[in-house]
Amino acid sequence: MGASVAYAVVHDDPPRVFVADDIAVLQRVLALEVVARTDPMSLKTDERDELREALFEERWADSLSRWINLTDIAVDVYTHLPVYTDHHLPPDLLGAQLQFSRLFRD
Repeated sequence: MGASVAYAVVHDDPPRVFVADDIAVLQRVLALEVVARTDPMSLKTDERDELREALFEERWADSLSRWINLTDIAVDVYTHLPVYTDHHLPPDLLGAQLQFSRLFRD
C-alpha cells in the first residue's frame, strides 16, 4: 500500500485526535500533549509522582495507561492506517473499480 500513519482518539470533551507517522512518535505525542498537560492539582501526590516518573523514564505507554486509569478518559490507539493518495484512486479508473466492488455484485 505504501505510507501509513498511527493515530489516537482521546475521548475527552471535546474529543481530540493525534496523528503521527508511526506508533513510536505517537506514544511521545500522547505523553507530551495529553499526560504531561494534566493539572497536577487534580491528582493525589503519589499519582502525580507516578506519572512524572513514567515520563522521566520515557515509559510512554505506562504513563498513558496510568493516565487513563486516573482520569477515566478512554484513548483508542490505531496503527498502520493507510494513507490514500491520488495514485491509489485515480479518478479516471474509479468507475472501473466501482463496478467490481461488492455493492455491484448480484
